[in-house]
Amino acid sequence: MKRFLPRVLMTPAILTLFLWMIVPLVMSIYFSTIRFNLMQPERSGFIGWENFEFFITDPSFWPAVMNTVLLLGSVIVITVVLGAALALLIDEPFPGRGLVRVLLISPFFVMPTVNALLWKHMMMNPIYGVLAQVWQFFGATPINWLEDLPLLSVIIMVSWQWLPFAALIFITSLQSMNREQIEAARMDGANYLQQLRYLYIPHLARSVAVVVMIELIFLLSIFAEIYTTTGGGPGDASTNVAFLIFKQALLNFDAGVASAGALFAVVLANIAAIFLMRMVGKSLDK
Repeated sequence: MKRFLPRVLMTPAILTLFLWMIVPLVMSIYFSTIRFNLMQPERSGFIGWENFEFFITDPSFWPAVMNTVLLLGSVIVITVVLGAALALLIDEPFPGRGLVRVLLISPFFVMPTVNALLWKHMMMNPIYGVLAQVWQFFGATPINWLEDLPLLSVIIMVSWQWLPFAALIFITSLQSMNREQIEAARMDGANYLQQLRYLYIPHLARSVAVVVMIELIFLLSIFAEIYTTTGGGPGDASTNVAFLIFKQALLNFDAGVASAGALFAVVLANIAAIFLMRMVGKSLDK
């Protein structure tokens, strides 16, 4: 009875959560197997795998996949490396450390659209942007970031927003370090690089695994920054899988192909999640 009663009380919440997850998935599977273009509602019917074939053979598909991989890899590397560096930099006590921490994590609370507009108009505008003014100060020609380097621009925007998250996780992890070990290493003559290699980096291994897992799952759905700044262009230069699905759904009005693309993204996310869960599990076992 002690086991039965808690399970009965939890059943409504579990069923609600299950329906909340399974209903959209079932609808996506259904729409991915039928012809369903909003501009041609009279043409409908079961077509099997044709939507998947159309999505995969789209000329924009492989550029979108490559851009997605490059975006994910670049942002994760930047945020992990710089986040760890910032965490180590402010780990030691100094005047105003509390204020610095608050300012450090504040970009993470900026909405993605606001973040994109901030970088688009204040920082990367080739005429009056901050970066253009810096270029002109040194006598160089300003770069039109969103046209000449669109994917790099999106990487910079996303990295700026996710860097505080990684830094916050690493700062929290460093707070649990054994200070006696560090003091003992210093007394034994270990320099900072040796402390970094044998103490700090092994201690941050679990935190790095967690940051990589969470960022990878969330960054697969990056959309607002691309839509607000580059619109996926020029051409497909900054189109990722999420934006390609948007183009099929709302620009081409093809809900069937968009559903097939959404299922492809779900499979991709699950593969990444399984791989990362194993990586995190190995890290936690150490």
